[in-house]
Amino acid sequence: MARGGKRMGAGRPKGSGKYGEPTRAVRLPISRITQLETLLDRPQKLPLYLHPVAAGLPTLAEDAIDEWINLHEHLLRHPQDSFLVPVNGDSMTGAGIHSGDLLIVDRAIPPTSGKIVVAVIEGELTVKTIAITDSGIVLQPQNPDYPAIAIHPDANFEILGVVTHAIHTV
Repeated sequence: MARGGKRMGAGRPKGSGKYGEPTRAVRLPISRITQLETLLDRPQKLPLYLHPVAAGLPTLAEDAIDEWINLHEHLLRHPQDSFLVPVNGDSMTGAGIHSGDLLIVDRAIPPTSGKIVVAVIEGELTVKTIAITDSGIVLQPQNPDYPAIAIHPDANFEILGVVTHAIHTV
């Protein structure tokens, strides 16, 4: 009888490990292992009150927490394909994106017309609303003080991802 190798029915059943889903090995500096273990073992959740807050006249308050929300699950559709980038400038104020905001960008979402994207044009980062037409790609600011940017077919241009959320301090 041969030894070793793959055998039908051997090993741990799929999804029965610590995380309940497939895992993969990741290279990590030894100095960061404790920090990562802490994050994995203690996901941060915040309380969610489903009673809405009035932006006009005050409404009756309820004290009961309706549920707890994990911000990673709420804000990141594709965590492995997402990144954060700070905003510098005011070309997107009409879309509620202001200088100093932190954008959550998802590389897994297709950049279709009307989406807000982070792109690189000739080595420069920008955030704009994308318009894809038969005549080409146009990056449209959401501030009338700025012109649209038509992307030339020969331009050094890359879309890094679609903006899913803007985080800003009030």
